[in-house]
Amino acid sequence: MGRALVLGGGGVTGVAWELGLLAGLAGQGLSLDEADLVVGTSAGSVVGAQVCSGVPLPQWYAAQLRPPRDEVPARLGVGVLARWAWAGGRGRDAARARARLGALALSARTPSEQSRRAVIAARLPSDRWPARRLLVTAVDAVSGEFVVFDADMGVSLVDAVGASCAVPGVWPPVTVGDRRYVDGGVRSPVNADLAAGCGQVVVLAPTRAAVGPMPRLSAQVAALRSAGARVAVVSPDRAARAAIGRNVLDPARRAASARAGFAQAAEVAGEVAAVWA
Repeated sequence: MGRALVLGGGGVTGVAWELGLLAGLAGQGLSLDEADLVVGTSAGSVVGAQVCSGVPLPQWYAAQLRPPRDEVPARLGVGVLARWAWAGGRGRDAARARARLGALALSARTPSEQSRRAVIAARLPSDRWPARRLLVTAVDAVSGEFVVFDADMGVSLVDAVGASCAVPGVWPPVTVGDRRYVDGGVRSPVNADLAAGCGQVVVLAPTRAAVGPMPRLSAQVAALRSAGARVAVVSPDRAARAAIGRNVLDPARRAASARAGFAQAAEVAGEVAAVWA
């Protein structure tokens, strides 16, 4: 049935925490980057592309410890979160709720799509999809349709990851063909249900919050376990939450978040090993 690594969204600090945790677990003898399937949503899509690239985890971790340079600052503030709650929290139709969040993204004033693409490209080792199976989630900004990009769809890895990271109200939707896409976290912050069919699943979830009628991580994990999978879910502990702070898009918090993830690995290694080994 295979092993799956599911990487959830969580902004710049989520990338750092996940890479720190993965590097720390590797030091404990648990190489999660050897998963048969990697699922990436938003920040998790960046990490997924990185860990599937063949570049050793210690190098990705070390990169998170460097001081931020020439990065566009952003903030996921109260105003943006309030607009999300208003757009996505009304009604019980999940697709319509996603479409409302897409409309919010299409109407927002953001940096240019071209400049944002350059940022995403700089974070990836290549525009080519890895040999390892990688799924990258996004949402159609107009229809609200949930979309899963993979190597067979003819979409560049940079565009797929950029779409998955296109936070509504903060970053511009990404154009692929004649459609525009927003953050895969609009559907679910983790999308762990895409690991269905795998027997061993480790979920790294920097955040578990879901808007309105969107699927909850708890329900996704329950379904995986009901189908016979062993599942471990790891989220930031108290020290990691303090390191991450209130703004997950703050590059100044990146190094502390990565170190916190690395330190947390020792605490969760037993739980992860029970699933992974």
